[in-house]
Amino acid sequence: MAVQWQQALAVGQYIVTQRLKGRKRFPLVLMLEPLFRCNLACSGCGKIQHPPEILKRNLTPEECFAAAEECGAPVVSIPGGEPLLHSQIDEIVKGLCDRKKFVYLCTNALLLEKSLDKFQPSPYLTFSVHLDGLQEQHDKCVDRKGVFDTAIRAIRAAKAKGFRVTTNTTVFEGADPQKMQEFFDFLETLGTDGMMISPGYSYEWAPDQGHFLVRERTKALFREILSPWKTGKKQWNFNHNPLFLDFLMGEKDYECTPWGSPSYSVLGWQKPCYLLNEGHYKTFKELLEETNWENYGRASGNPKCADCMVHCGYEPTAAMDALKPENIGRAISSVFGS
Repeated sequence: MAVQWQQALAVGQYIVTQRLKGRKRFPLVLMLEPLFRCNLACSGCGKIQHPPEILKRNLTPEECFAAAEECGAPVVSIPGGEPLLHSQIDEIVKGLCDRKKFVYLCTNALLLEKSLDKFQPSPYLTFSVHLDGLQEQHDKCVDRKGVFDTAIRAIRAAKAKGFRVTTNTTVFEGADPQKMQEFFDFLETLGTDGMMISPGYSYEWAPDQGHFLVRERTKALFREILSPWKTGKKQWNFNHNPLFLDFLMGEKDYECTPWGSPSYSVLGWQKPCYLLNEGHYKTFKELLEETNWENYGRASGNPKCADCMVHCGYEPTAAMDALKPENIGRAISSVFGS
């Protein structure tokens, strides 16, 4: 099974409800960033480049719950920074799960194993562990030895306690397709609840700006990486709508849904995409109503959007497309098995 059926059903019902209400723009995933601090300094991430006074700040649980209610999205992804550094992260997660939000707590897993007792297994909670390759590749990406081994121990410990665990992999320029396939083979041995993948795309503040993918290279690389999955030679378990994977391989031509994954942090609601650095609104209503959405996405001609194929903008598009009559059968089979 890829995306769990409860989540797929809830998201499908949510989309239909929004359309029946006549809403043109509505979010599917809230990117909730309760802090920017991290215990790693990955070269492809710009979050810890914020000034010290920002890095010291946390969202309170009440602020997190208010953002989730204001936004209304059925799925809440909690990235960072490193969320497990937040002293009240267990309270935040419990409160969101109690509100029947599907929570993906994104973590580098350095603190995960010793934090497991703070949480309860739930169909609403998934630990999403960041892994960018096998040991040598991943430790190079995060610029610290031993992180891969720690993450693998934490994944096994979490699964042993009954938690849902997925992995989250960013594919950068220069990735070796064969090594990525070997990495996916290894992840299958862990018994996780699916893999998530996305092409790397430039944070404006990221220290390393030389290894982000451009669009045509993205398609070619993902076609090569995913060809065994596409032909059925590999039964890799992806926690994705398969239409998004088709898009990454160039088999679908989607436009970005820039309002599909809004980001809320200690700075407010980001204008309009978490990869860009254009300021913040105080309320979600302001974000929806005051953003000139025509200026974002590939079709807009905005050069910042020209090469982007990242999940936050295109998985919402794939989710909408999955409800079309010609696609719904494949979407259902990806949940329940063919």
